[in-house]
Amino acid sequence: MSGTPFDGPVGSRLWLVRHPRPDVPAGLCYGASDVPIVDAHLAELLDALPARLPRDAALYSSPLSRCLRLALGLHAAGFAAPAVDPRLREMDFGRWEGRTWSEVPRDEIDAWRDDIERYVPPGGESVASLAARGLDFVATLPHPHEAIVVTHAGVIQTLARGLRRRPMTNFGGTPVAYGEIVALRHDPDGWTLVEP
Repeated sequence: MSGTPFDGPVGSRLWLVRHPRPDVPAGLCYGASDVPIVDAHLAELLDALPARLPRDAALYSSPLSRCLRLALGLHAAGFAAPAVDPRLREMDFGRWEGRTWSEVPRDEIDAWRDDIERYVPPGGESVASLAARGLDFVATLPHPHEAIVVTHAGVIQTLARGLRRRPMTNFGGTPVAYGEIVALRHDPDGWTLVEP
């Protein structure tokens, strides 16, 4: 990932927020699919998140409704109007979408595990592609910036790794809970994780 132009000026801060819990069967691969959310969880997040996020920050959202509903709820609570950016959508799992993970052919899962960064699920995209579009999003933000980004676990994991110049080989190794905030700050030595 070295050489990617995402190093904004010192002082930039990002609050990456995962969407509410989806209302889908356990074990479903839904990635880039637009799926409903648990309304009660959305309400819980809209009670808790405003006190933990900077009100003067720009607000961005994935176009998928599970993110956009939370972003619009934050806007109704006094935050900026969300700017929707397609680069913030979740990884496209292609033909795996809408199937349970147990239904995905074992050889395809094994091939993905063997090359987690570059393997492309049939009809989908690679983790490297997901990371590249997320880093491109950060590179085009106004600098210095304070930004809240309502997005998905895959985007959060690849940005947390890519901005800190960490390899994607352990992608998925650090779970991100529904509604969790992952905060990053750009210091003189690069991006670091900070307490939200």
